[in-house]
Parts: sequence; C-alpha cells; structure tokens
Amino acid sequence: MTNTTLAKRYAKALVLLGSEEGLLDRFREELAGMNELFSADAGLRAVFANPAFTAGQKREIMRALVTKSACSELVGNFMMLLVDKNRVAFLSQIVSTYDSLADERSGVIRPLIRTAFELDAGQVAAIKGALEKKSGKKVAPRVIIDSSLIGGIVIQIGDTAYDSSVKTQLKRVQDILEKG
Repeated sequence: MTNTTLAKRYAKALVLLGSEEGLLDRFREELAGMNELFSADAGLRAVFANPAFTAGQKREIMRALVTKSACSELVGNFMMLLVDKNRVAFLSQIVSTYDSLADERSGVIRPLIRTAFELDAGQVAAIKGALEKKSGKKVAPRVIIDSSLIGGIVIQIGDTAYDSSVKTQLKRVQDILEKG
C-alpha cells in the first residue's frame, strides 16, 4: 500500500467521523496542532520511528502529547490508533489529505493568489466574490506577494492556474517574436 493510499484511508475515516459529529473544523485544528508538534521536534519523530522503544512506551508518550494539546477524545483515539498501527510517520500526509477531503466535503476551495504588489481588502474581496460565483463554493484565499510577476495576478486552484501576470504576457510576446 502506498503512502498516499494509506494517508487517504486514515484521513477519509476521520473526515467521515468528523462530518457525522459536525466537528470537521475542530478536527482540522487539533490535527494541525499535533502535526506541528511532530514537525517542530525531530527527536519526537525519531522516538516513534525507533524500534528500541516499546509500543507501551510510545503509547505513554502519545497519551502525554494528546493530554498536553487538549485534543478531543476522538482525535486522541485517532492518534493512539496511529501509534498502535505504527503509522505516526505518516501524520503530515494524513493531515494534508484530511484538509483536502474536509474542504471537499464542506464545499470550500483554498486558492493561492500570487500578486506582484499587496492587495487591499476590497481587491481580495472582489477576487473572492468572483471565484465564489464561478465555482459555487466558499472561497478561503491565501495571498502571497511575488515580485517576480512584475505585475498582474496568478490564481492557483488545485491543478488549475489563471495567469494574467505581466511576466507571462511578456513571455508570450517573446515566443511570438522568436517564431517570427
């Protein structure tokens, strides 16, 4: 079983449970917090990857982490399941997959908007409104300043990009001129 398939299986189960309980967003926050703990501490990741630590020791460590992070009982049980199945190493993939599946289930898209200059709140709201109208979904944009674009905007939604940057337009003109 590939890592992607494995992550999807675990994430899908948690999304189904979260949607039944109406806790998709809470689970997202709790999983992100747990993932942050593991991402920030290489020693912690090493403990769960080290066969010298017994399953009982790993369970106690995870139990302490769950208590410290004040996770819900369901997410706490999920984290303990990852320990029992020796799947803690896949946590970041599971969290990423969970985010995608939860957004899909909630009807949310999270486009990445790259611009050459900072956008004001009105411009972001106009882009958000246009994307909501076009997609029929709730939009939660993330804006990044990318001065290499020279001007214009690039909106990335999943695998689809809407590119109206000056950089791309200049590249098109260059291609036309080179072809004659």
